[in-house]
Amino acid sequence: MPGSRAGTRRREGRRSVANAEHSVRGDATAGTRTGAARAVLWLVVAALAVRQMAVVLRQPPGERLTDLETWIGENGVLHVTGSLYDTDRFTGTPFAGLVLKPLTRTAEQSLGVAWTFGSLLLVAALGIIAARALPGPVNRRTALLAAPVAITLLMLSLPVRNALYLGQTSILPVLLVLVGCFVVRGERASGVLIGVAAALQPTVLLFAALLWLTGRRRAALTGGAAFAACTALAWAAMPHDSWTYWVHHVAGAGLGDQADSLANQSLHGALLRFGLEGPLEIALFLVLAAAVCFLGLRRAVRYARDGQLLLAVAVTGCVAVAVSPTAWQHQLLWVLLAVVGRVGARASERMVWPAVVVLVITLPGKMLLPNIEAVFPVRDNVLLIAALGAACVAPFLPRTSPYWQQPIPTDYAAPVPARWSRVPLLPFWRRVLSRPNLLLELLLIRVVYSAYQHVRLAATAGRATAEHHGGQVHSLEQWLHIDIEHWVNHAVVRVGWLRDFFDYYYSTFHFIVPLAILGVLYVRRPADYRWVRSSIGFATVLALVGFWLYPLAPPRLMPGLGFIDTVHGVQDFAKPDYGTLTGVTNQYAAMPSLHFGWSLWCGVVIVMLAPKTWMKLLGVLHPLFTVSAIVATGNHWVLDAVGGALVVALGFGLTYLLSGPRRLQEPAVKAAQPPAAGRPPDRAAVPERVKAEGEAVAGKS
Repeated sequence: MPGSRAGTRRREGRRSVANAEHSVRGDATAGTRTGAARAVLWLVVAALAVRQMAVVLRQPPGERLTDLETWIGENGVLHVTGSLYDTDRFTGTPFAGLVLKPLTRTAEQSLGVAWTFGSLLLVAALGIIAARALPGPVNRRTALLAAPVAITLLMLSLPVRNALYLGQTSILPVLLVLVGCFVVRGERASGVLIGVAAALQPTVLLFAALLWLTGRRRAALTGGAAFAACTALAWAAMPHDSWTYWVHHVAGAGLGDQADSLANQSLHGALLRFGLEGPLEIALFLVLAAAVCFLGLRRAVRYARDGQLLLAVAVTGCVAVAVSPTAWQHQLLWVLLAVVGRVGARASERMVWPAVVVLVITLPGKMLLPNIEAVFPVRDNVLLIAALGAACVAPFLPRTSPYWQQPIPTDYAAPVPARWSRVPLLPFWRRVLSRPNLLLELLLIRVVYSAYQHVRLAATAGRATAEHHGGQVHSLEQWLHIDIEHWVNHAVVRVGWLRDFFDYYYSTFHFIVPLAILGVLYVRRPADYRWVRSSIGFATVLALVGFWLYPLAPPRLMPGLGFIDTVHGVQDFAKPDYGTLTGVTNQYAAMPSLHFGWSLWCGVVIVMLAPKTWMKLLGVLHPLFTVSAIVATGNHWVLDAVGGALVVALGFGLTYLLSGPRRLQEPAVKAAQPPAAGRPPDRAAVPERVKAEGEAVAGKS
């Protein structure tokens, strides 16, 4: 017995040493990966900085730094003549003009380089401060990657890009506020910085109210005094400009572009775009602004007391954006800071809010929402809606919530071995069983489709190349004896009802059927939805590569072959662009045919998933009708359909490589069923009392 106990102890000792060595190796591996990721992100930051400088400096004088160059003279030297507001370009405060006056003796060329480089340095400082101000606790990986990620997002954001292009000072007030809140020590220094920021952007004075309500009254008073002193100094130095700005234009309202233009993303601008004007609009604006100030500052105070000061700063900034008479695009950087808020108790929901904020702040509204009149009010005010959401609506979690650090985990499918053992499945792609967030999914689908349209339109090498490729395809089909396009095209033209049928089918079902399938699967079979959505996404990306590498003229655009364009009408071959249709889409994006590719994808998905035989038959008929339509209307060669089938097959193959077979293991499906109604999630590590208190606080926020 003693010998056996000693042997057992030795085995346990060896096992513990082995576990410790494995843990050390795992930590070392994770550290190496984090270091590599950090290095890559900093390289991305450097590349973006170089690109931003190149984009600005590549513009000819007069088209870059347009707001700053309001004072450019005939010899390329900046100088001030008359009022700052003689033109509609300068929209800053008189104090901002006073700060910029030392630049009036600087040569324009050197100023462009220095201003752009200095602005990028401000962006880098802003990102580093924001990364260090993240509400804790923050793990080591997040701490190491936060700064380059923050700077990257800032450089990609519309406000920073707009400020760099125009030569605006709007980055500086945000940086001064962050320095005052997170870097300097002492109430007076903090208040002075915020006061100077408010002198550059008046609605930033709301941060003095935040300081007052959070108990930092000396800093609040100092901030108000600093704002008054800077404004008085500017008034003494430039009384005429100060009168113009503060009295004639009421704190800058009406300067720059028209107040009802899409560039003004404030409540005032939105009300004007809705057709309100005069005393009614002013009264409604004041009421709404007061309500937003009350709700937003109340939430900001709550988050500041909860230890989320950066989120409190972001919320207050979003309030300042909404209630300002004019909030131009370069002044909306506060919205991006709201990305630090945590929304959602489930891990699968945690990235929805950051993704929506990043999409809204980096992409124009036309890419986010379709060109449909019903959504114009949302599309035209999307930045304002994001600011109002962050200020008054978004249910950010408090740090006392049990879900702050440990959200409800996502249900993943059990690993399914590959049918072919030699084909490896990538380990980082795991099948999620629940359906994705609908808002984020719609936004991503719209953004991807908009990017697809832009790439498709740009992927052209000219008429001569496309016609040369068309001749190659036609010759290959003749050699294969499958050149049936001309015969089918003319046969259909002679039968009126058949021509109308194929024209309608070609124009209508290309989008309706795939969207209907995705919608049904999203509601009824979320795990299958993710699988088939990935497959059509991969197929579309591969098709874009084909459009770019092999521009191809379809039969209807091949001169001398006698094809009849039944859908678009007679094309004018005397014009290289074949009329106005080229401005809408790239007419040489024919290989591969996504008309047939998407229809084949629909047919495969319906055959795989449809429960009824008649549904499967309809699924088979759809690609057959589509291939007949694209050939009969003269829009594609037969080999284009072969190319479409190839990219769809590759799309399904890539999806298989990443996430395994479509069918899931039965035990995994049963284990992933949601808990019964009224049953709380399994949170054994969290005391029930703390959990209830956290949920109560989250509900109030």
